[in-house]
Amino acid sequence: MSAHLRGDFEQVTPLELFFDLVFVLAITQCTALMAADPTWEGIARGLLVLAVLWWCWVGYAWLTSVVDPEDELVRITLFGSMAALLVAAMSVPGAFGDDAAIFTVAYGVVRVAHIALFLVAGRGDPDLRRSVIGLGVSSGVSVALITAAAFTDGVPQGILWAAALAIDMGGPFLFGADGWKLAPSHFAERHGLIVLIALGESIVAIGVGAGAGIDAGVVAAAVTGIAITAALWWLYFDVTAIVAEKRLVEAPVGRVQNELARDAFSFLHFPMVAGVVLLALGLKKTLGDVEEPLKLVPAAALLGGTALYLLGHVAFRLRIARRFSRERTAAAIACGALLAVSGELPALGLALCVLAIVVVVIVVERYRFAEIRGRVRAHGRASQ
Repeated sequence: MSAHLRGDFEQVTPLELFFDLVFVLAITQCTALMAADPTWEGIARGLLVLAVLWWCWVGYAWLTSVVDPEDELVRITLFGSMAALLVAAMSVPGAFGDDAAIFTVAYGVVRVAHIALFLVAGRGDPDLRRSVIGLGVSSGVSVALITAAAFTDGVPQGILWAAALAIDMGGPFLFGADGWKLAPSHFAERHGLIVLIALGESIVAIGVGAGAGIDAGVVAAAVTGIAITAALWWLYFDVTAIVAEKRLVEAPVGRVQNELARDAFSFLHFPMVAGVVLLALGLKKTLGDVEEPLKLVPAAALLGGTALYLLGHVAFRLRIARRFSRERTAAAIACGALLAVSGELPALGLALCVLAIVVVVIVVERYRFAEIRGRVRAHGRASQ
């Protein structure tokens, strides 16, 4: 039995979008986990689960850049993986407690299916097969550590989760990037869509946060939240996504292109997604009582999430284009500085400050790089 390879087809397929819909629930559940325990420990647990699930999603993004998602074997395997990922997502709120074993088994099934399908795809390619075997070893150790964590609690449990994540994400650096295959436009688009999904989660959080009732303050906070989300969308999709795809497509095929994809997309997109999830938590708490100051941890999530998203952009642009963004770095620092006075501002006022910061970045970049932006967007429209 074999799976057809993707070939030169670069468009994201409906099946891949269907698969990503399950990841929407996973992101939502990570936000719910942190919202239910808005402490530093709760934030750490939520981010650990998010990172583990993120790396799982990354593996499937690489897989469907090699195999044809419309192949029947691939299609059936992806449906099975979706079912297992759904169970894992459902058990996220209890991943460190009563549902730890369920999460571990479901997550293990998702990872095993991924490696098995990759091995089938690499049967005629020794370099790819060697890389997949290396990935299988690091993935297996990671799943084993998370399994062990299910039988512990407290600090040892957190250490096992952190070790599992470090081994899983560190694996690609140990066995190299030469053997992987990549459809660059597809890969860039897939990651852009996952950023879009994360931004959609912040909108879901606004709706959930407004569930207790709607008044003028809640409406103002909801509109502010949507405006912040729209500004973050602008920062990524207006120019950055177009440049990133172009650089990845033009990179020399093989190790150089694979390392660029690994670093800029697989790794540096995680701070952006994590930042949006933290922002979603802050917005959800903001709508709970717009006139009262946020508590320290939710305020740190609102401000720190925005800062993390911006710093993720800074690192991403450095890796893609070797350009340092002073505007986005300054905005991230400004968000951090706001934490010192967050206890003196009502939640709505703090959200408005965040909105002002990101809008200023957009306006400054819009006029400072007007000529470059015009060329980049013209190229993007021509490519489409």
